[in-house]
Amino acid sequence: MNDEMKYEEALAQLETIVRKMEANELDIDEIAAQLKTAQRLIKLCRDKLTKTEAELLEEQTDGQ
Repeated sequence: MNDEMKYEEALAQLETIVRKMEANELDIDEIAAQLKTAQRLIKLCRDKLTKTEAELLEEQTDGQ
């Protein structure tokens, strides 16, 4: 996983992890690994949203 991953890809991976957890498809070792992956994906999504918000606010300010 890297910062070049698209938001939609990260979100899809998160949804897959949640679905597997809800369906009890993961053993305890897989759950631990998937939780770490989910944390990184959440951070990536949050960072992308924050960056996009900042860019939009900057454009609004520049346009006024």
